Amino acid sequence: MAKVLMYCTAVCPYCVRAEMLLTRKGVNEIEKIRVDVQPELRVAMTEKTGRRTVPQIYIDDRHVGGYDDLVELDSEGELSVLLAQ
Repeated sequence: MAKVLMYCTAVCPYCVRAEMLLTRKGVNEIEKIRVDVQPELRVAMTEKTGRRTVPQIYIDDRHVGGYDDLVELDSEGELSVLLAQ
């Protein structure tokens, strides 16, 4: 199973939905970086991804984007392929 990293906050409904989708796809562990607890990490996330919103999700070293991007990958059948690598 691929490594999943997610920049998130505690109160973000899209973060919760992304985690639920990933869990349904068999992901047992998600490394979470809480940008609400450590604001300097939001700056790093923005520099790394070019985006300011959460969640920002990485599967292995590939930035897949936010929740909407994750759902799109799933609907195209690509999410399962990425997670299986």
